[in-house]
Amino acid sequence: MAIKGILFDVYGTLIDIETDESMEEIYRGIAHFLTYHGIYLHRREVRDLYYRIMQEQREQSREEHPEIIVKAVWSAFLQEQGVKPGQERVQLATTLAQVYRAISRKRLRLYPGVKEVLDLLHASYRLALVSDAQPCYVHPEIRAVGLEGYFDPMVISADYGFRKPDRRLFQAALEKLDLRPDEAVFVGNDMYRDIYGASRTGMKTVLLSSNQGAQSYPDANPTRVITRFQQVPEVVAELSREGEGTLQDL
Repeated sequence: MAIKGILFDVYGTLIDIETDESMEEIYRGIAHFLTYHGIYLHRREVRDLYYRIMQEQREQSREEHPEIIVKAVWSAFLQEQGVKPGQERVQLATTLAQVYRAISRKRLRLYPGVKEVLDLLHASYRLALVSDAQPCYVHPEIRAVGLEGYFDPMVISADYGFRKPDRRLFQAALEKLDLRPDEAVFVGNDMYRDIYGASRTGMKTVLLSSNQGAQSYPDANPTRVITRFQQVPEVVAELSREGEGTLQDL
């Protein structure tokens, strides 16, 4: 069956990102920012409250692979500080989530060749994203690196409350594309979350060996393994011709 759609992971596959959530500057900056909204906390109080609420959110989930929703974490944080429900709290929670991300982020850039390859693929295939991410992070970051408009749909884990390798995320993307699993291929950098998860839907899979992600998992067998993003068009064309590929390290 010819390949009609290509689904991509984002971080570690398209975007090379580095964050450090242990930095004291994050919590100091947020504590200072909150004083302009009448909330007075020490940076350690900010950190401890944030992590407590995040852990509570995970524990309350009934999912096997729960995904936190950072805007909900910050909304609960603000509620504990006496901020009443409403649009103001929603907006402030979003701002806090993005400030947190902005301070913790140390690197954000495309891997070599990504935009050029997507320009080529976009003419022949339907492109989609399946990402473990937060909408308030991924949409601005996709825009910042110049990839806005390439992908439809964008299936983001925080919109669903569970993470990869849950097959429902991959199935949601296939349903939105109106494609069968044998008409699509998934490209990702993590053997467990991406390759194992996508393969359980029946899709062909391509592991991009990058500087991020698990490179091995006992029950994961990618259809192809590549070392450069520029190999994606050739591999997808190959899989489309073959109908069903075998593991091959290019």
